[in-house]
Amino acid sequence: MADQLKNEANECFKKKDFSKAIELYTKAIEVETDAKKLAVLYANRSFSHLKQESFGYALTDAQTAIKTDASYLKGYYRRAASLVALGKFKQALIDYDIVCKRAPNDEDAKTKYTECNKMVKKLAFEKAIAVDKVEKTLSEMFKDLESIAIEDDYTGPKLENGKVTLTFMEELLEWYRQQKKLHRKYAYKILCDVETYFRTQPTLVDVPIPDDKKFTVCGDIHGQFYDLLNIFKINGLPSEENPYLFNGDFVDRGSFSVECIFTLFGFKLLYPNHFFMARGNHETINMNQMYGFTGEVLAKYNSTMADMFTQVYNWLPLCHCLNKRVLCMHGGLFSGDNVKLDDIRKIERNRQPPEEGIFCELLWSDPQNLPGRGASKRGVGIQFGPDITHKFLANNNLDYLIRSHEVKDSGYEEAHDGKCITVFSAPNYCDTMGNLGAFITLNGKDMKPQYTTYEAVPHPPVKPMAYAQNLMNLIL
Repeated sequence: MADQLKNEANECFKKKDFSKAIELYTKAIEVETDAKKLAVLYANRSFSHLKQESFGYALTDAQTAIKTDASYLKGYYRRAASLVALGKFKQALIDYDIVCKRAPNDEDAKTKYTECNKMVKKLAFEKAIAVDKVEKTLSEMFKDLESIAIEDDYTGPKLENGKVTLTFMEELLEWYRQQKKLHRKYAYKILCDVETYFRTQPTLVDVPIPDDKKFTVCGDIHGQFYDLLNIFKINGLPSEENPYLFNGDFVDRGSFSVECIFTLFGFKLLYPNHFFMARGNHETINMNQMYGFTGEVLAKYNSTMADMFTQVYNWLPLCHCLNKRVLCMHGGLFSGDNVKLDDIRKIERNRQPPEEGIFCELLWSDPQNLPGRGASKRGVGIQFGPDITHKFLANNNLDYLIRSHEVKDSGYEEAHDGKCITVFSAPNYCDTMGNLGAFITLNGKDMKPQYTTYEAVPHPPVKPMAYAQNLMNLIL
């Protein structure tokens, strides 16, 4: 029976039905008694979790495979891939070294070892030269950018007296639609100005919404620029009368991340009190290096700009509280009880997120159906049940939560008795998931969420992850 279940699971895996494959591998594990066969099943289920980006579950299964049969090299392969996905390159290198020594003719293992070793050395170098805290603003650091000349053949959008205007934004959207590039002088200027603004913002931003006004919350965009344009087509361009909150993960995956982020930053500068942006787990160095944004910036601009983005992302607010009734964050809730809004306000956010604590959990956690807390399927943050949500809301006198961070077939999902809402705004995520996108609209009077869903629109023939580095090969 175990062999039959395994074969069925393998077929599901080939068809990319990873959820069904995991279900069948689990059933096979429950009836298998042979240690060597069990190790294979755990390693296979680990690979399925990797495909679903449940890196925490993948790591646990890989470790169990090794514990069950220490001679099974695929277990080390899967553990190394899980560790890479979690940014633990030194630990991954140990596993790749084990595989290379036990299978000296395995060229794939040698390649993975070499790539992982490069990353370990790169990170060590970056750590050695890093400054603990950058005090100077980008404007102070790059004063000479003002002297950059505009070539005569550049016919794209131009800032007016150094400022973003509605005309500039309308021209920028059309320019990007045609797959053209904003001049680097204006790109630098936008980054400098938006960083200056974000430095003045609190970690938790209170957003008042008048009784008769609409407010829109969007989830992950992930570099899907043409779907972002579609949101504006359906719901209208941002304005003082049409305010928006984009709830993190603006970049990575999709290969038009540069276009997305400059569009969003441009609207932030144009309507600073009516356009809001929260940091997601992908507005971080490790994620950007892994999932394509850094590579895209290097391809379209240069390494200086990549470093500038890192500094801007460190200043993004982490939460928004709408009318003192609805809390919006990218990920979710916390491993500890009794977290208050003032605890969030006190977070020192000008840094890369830590691996634990409320800063990390705001960006990484996910809801679960079971009460209590559970280990994260991602390997970072936690999973929190309905009782955790209800207690947090009661302690902070809030009505409900809005978060993003997870693909949903309908583009949104209500969980925990409607008190924990997920919104995901990237339809047909990575051109493969087939999901709808969604955004939430509400008004200041009743704050009731209304959902708008939409399908993906066509985009130019540039595949997702086109700019991702070789690190992805270490995972998949």
